[in-house]
Amino acid sequence: MKDPRSPQKALSPKKHKPPSGRGVFRGGKGRRKRRGAPDRRDILHALALTAVLIAAAVLVSALALILRGPSRSPAAARPAPGSSVPTAARPASGSSVPIAPRPAPEPAAAPVVPVSRPEAPAAPLSVRTPPAGGGSVPAAARPASGGSVPAAARSAPGSSVPIAPPPAPEPVAVRTVPETAVPRRGTVVFMIDDAGNNLRELEPFLRFPGPLTIAVLPGLPHSAEAARRIRAAGKEVFLHQPMEAIGGQDPGPGAVYSGMDGETIRSVIKANLAEVGPVAGMNNHQGSKITMDVKAMETVLALCREEGIYFLDSRTIAGTVVPETARRLGVAIGERDVFIDNSQERSSMLKYIEEGLTKAESRGSAVMIGHAWSPGLAPILAELYPGLSSRGYSLSTASGLAGTGKRDGP
Repeated sequence: MKDPRSPQKALSPKKHKPPSGRGVFRGGKGRRKRRGAPDRRDILHALALTAVLIAAAVLVSALALILRGPSRSPAAARPAPGSSVPTAARPASGSSVPIAPRPAPEPAAAPVVPVSRPEAPAAPLSVRTPPAGGGSVPAAARPASGGSVPAAARSAPGSSVPIAPPPAPEPVAVRTVPETAVPRRGTVVFMIDDAGNNLRELEPFLRFPGPLTIAVLPGLPHSAEAARRIRAAGKEVFLHQPMEAIGGQDPGPGAVYSGMDGETIRSVIKANLAEVGPVAGMNNHQGSKITMDVKAMETVLALCREEGIYFLDSRTIAGTVVPETARRLGVAIGERDVFIDNSQERSSMLKYIEEGLTKAESRGSAVMIGHAWSPGLAPILAELYPGLSSRGYSLSTASGLAGTGKRDGP
């Protein structure tokens, strides 16, 4: 048998063909070494080794983060441009010490915006809003509890926007319409005599819209009730005191006669005042004889002064002594200027009213007397009333005329 290690075999002309695609060489004691592309096991071993190394690096990084504590953002650790790092914060040579960032400056407290009055608005103030992500709104800049910051007053983070106080309200312009000046022509008094006979005739005068003086006769069936209704209607009540006339006509109950002494005259008049009172004044019914009697009129005027009532002379006779007696006693009186309804014709009454208005314009005031029994008088007065004011006349009561300081009569 031939020895396999025989040199003859090595010199054999036959050569062994290696497997297709691979180059094999022999070395040492029959070990084979591969040349060309690595096989699959080598690739898997390399991948596994790479994964292990990556996991180890991640673990090392995590441990380092845990040991160093919470990380700070690089931006926060950087010093502001132009600033220097404090000596205490600088690491020693060759050491690695984290540099603590400088604390950000707290926002300055905004000034308190004063509450300004509309007539003196305060100067605009600026409030610096804190940057996003940190800081707090100063207490002075916070809105009141329950309030909200208007949208116009909100500013972008980090910006400074002036907050202007609310504008003062503009004054409301009031347009005044110039009134047409009406010249004052005088004061007019309408006085209605002979009330108390009945209530039906009285009603139209109670509905008159302006001031009116109504004189009530005493001792009649409706005297007290008429006076009460006149006061309830807001009109002025006078006692229409009956007095003796020259012609001998019956003046009615509660009259004053020339043969009476002073005490009797006072007693009669006081009884009449108690029946229809309280009253603002008194005027004579008829009385042409008594108003010419100085002694009788002294008693009547003195009683009026005691009672605090106003006397108006109806001037039933031209020779009346009332004005002279009143001046001597220092008693203020009034006097009739016009009788309206001596005739019941409408044209006649309008004529006398115009006459009274003319006297009021020339003297400052005029007293016009009518009677409750005139059926056409109340409608005429109501018809004329609106135009009297536009013509410059003012209406008054008889006693109110005394307070104007105007002197009635010629």
